[in-house]
Amino acid sequence: MNLELDDVALFLRIRALGTLSAAARERNWPVSQVSRALARLEAACGARLLHRSTHGLSLTDEGDTFAQYAQRLLDTRDELALDLTGKHSAPSGWVRVGMSPLLAQMVIAPSLNGLYARHPQLRIDIAADDRMVDMAREGIDIAIRTGSPNSEALVARQIGDYSRSLYVAPAYLARHGMPQSVSELEQHHLIASSVNPALNRWPLRSDPASRPGADFEVLGRTRTDNSAVMLTLVQQGVGIGRLMDLVARPLVARGELVRVLPDAFAALRVPIFAVMLQERHRLPKIRACIDYWADWLARMESEPAGFAGILGSRDVP
Repeated sequence: MNLELDDVALFLRIRALGTLSAAARERNWPVSQVSRALARLEAACGARLLHRSTHGLSLTDEGDTFAQYAQRLLDTRDELALDLTGKHSAPSGWVRVGMSPLLAQMVIAPSLNGLYARHPQLRIDIAADDRMVDMAREGIDIAIRTGSPNSEALVARQIGDYSRSLYVAPAYLARHGMPQSVSELEQHHLIASSVNPALNRWPLRSDPASRPGADFEVLGRTRTDNSAVMLTLVQQGVGIGRLMDLVARPLVARGELVRVLPDAFAALRVPIFAVMLQERHRLPKIRACIDYWADWLARMESEPAGFAGILGSRDVP
């Protein structure tokens, strides 16, 4: 099988982007050139790799199998380049990163200008989804997750941590007032998760009125399956929600959110991990991203007021 590795890389970008035209725009090529490269690859494989229809592109069974081997081929190429010249080359190339929509919107997106300034040859492809992804099958280089991975095929590095607290918008307070106790909270409009029951058990602090480990069970007047939508609902004054302090504190500094009953609820710390496939974690482009985001999260944690303007601005230091 005589494969051109550039054609292999192009195939993976077509799969990630979903259309030939998107891949062509990314490379500044005519679509016809992308089509010829794909045809050349399919001829070398002796199999059709993609179904083409009016509804878009989808992988054939052979294409799905080839995609898994294709990533290994490119990984091997990158590892060889690292062993031969990696000590002298700058991080470069595409890095596909999977994370929740909330982290994508409020943490990673504001960080990219700084990341590109430090490493101009990097390219970031964000896959924003609250579900747990199959990293190998979906071509994810880095998954930003909470909780340690339980697979020996994965490597995890802690890049930060977070806690959750209750927040509300000033517009809601103007209509309904601030709850003064947990019992009063039951009379307010609360926002809940529709997919993760654990997020609807809000942990109370240990005190004479609540046994250690007690939870406030939330049904919610409004529910969502999306972390970014949860934040938006709170910002729009729909109700009170339990949000990541990491993303909420800069909004508090801007006057857009107010913390609710901070002495009543426990703010438990949860680690944030960058998870990678075993064969990719040594690559310079992967390490460069993780090092930068670990520093970025530390700054967000220690300087929330300094990030207040960043979350609504294109100008990121």
